[in-house]
Amino acid sequence: MSKDKKLLSSENLAEIVVLGMQEKKANDIVRLDLRELNGAVSDYFVICHADSNVQVNAIANSVEHEVYKVLGQDPWRKEGQGNGEWILLDFVDVVVHIFKTDKRNHYGIEELWGDADTLAYQSA
Repeated sequence: MSKDKKLLSSENLAEIVVLGMQEKKANDIVRLDLRELNGAVSDYFVICHADSNVQVNAIANSVEHEVYKVLGQDPWRKEGQGNGEWILLDFVDVVVHIFKTDKRNHYGIEELWGDADTLAYQSA
């Protein structure tokens, strides 16, 4: 496999997303591997949270910047940037969820996809 194709894999895209989150000190970053689950909408969910709306928006901007810098790719779809409580960035194979702390607890995405393999990351 060539280096260029390797960079475009969904796993590598998820790692770039994590770096963007770590740049802005996101809390409790986890990657859910959905590839083996029936009915999964993407290969990976990458989830984190922050304590303020400003930080939620900063993390989303950082993720977009990192992905664009490495891959030249914008999200296919973005949701929630107006209120900064739950921002979703859809890169098709990787869906990014950036929550305000209380919203992450309320929606419990990790529990909904509890059968997925989970990898937790340290904050940078």
